[in-house]
Amino acid sequence: MTEHTEDPAADIAWMRRLAEEGAEAPVKGGSILMAAGLIYGAASLFEWARVTDRLGEIAGTTGVAWLVATVLFLVILTIVNLRLRGRAGVMTSANRAFAAAWTAVGFGIFALFTALMINDYRMGPDQGFTAMWLVPSIIFAFYGLGWAVTAAMLRSGRLWLLAVASLAACPALALLTGSASQYLAYAAALFLLMALPGYLLMRAARA
Repeated sequence: MTEHTEDPAADIAWMRRLAEEGAEAPVKGGSILMAAGLIYGAASLFEWARVTDRLGEIAGTTGVAWLVATVLFLVILTIVNLRLRGRAGVMTSANRAFAAAWTAVGFGIFALFTALMINDYRMGPDQGFTAMWLVPSIIFAFYGLGWAVTAAMLRSGRLWLLAVASLAACPALALLTGSASQYLAYAAALFLLMALPGYLLMRAARA
């Protein structure tokens, strides 16, 4: 029988190392956040243009933009992950925690999005898929949590502002439910609160 022995000193040392690495070493993976913001922001702009008849009569395109965006993002995600793994250097504890946090955010969004689709399907077409209008708010709730964890790891006040702004975007986007303006606001939030910070993190890591 194996006896588990707790070592508080080792735990404290690990937490201190995580904090030091987070403060000194830039995190990898900012390009993934930038790609997510740009791709889904562009898809939201496409949906806005479609529902406001700026693209003319394009039959059968409802929801296709999100599917295309997801496939494209998964391809880019795979490529970036392979490149990051192939680079020389030690994977710091901060980078492992960063990757774990945002991976959990991604799976959480996927799980809730699937649940909403199932709910709308079971409720029938008469309800008009109203639950799906909450997807932007739900996504930014997850993004707020992701930025909060990242801010805590890097001890960054600016990233805490991103976390607060992302959480504030949840009710703001809900106020636009049912209007074409929600697509524009969602795209703007993705560009400003996801793509731009992702780019800045990526640039810091390269520097």
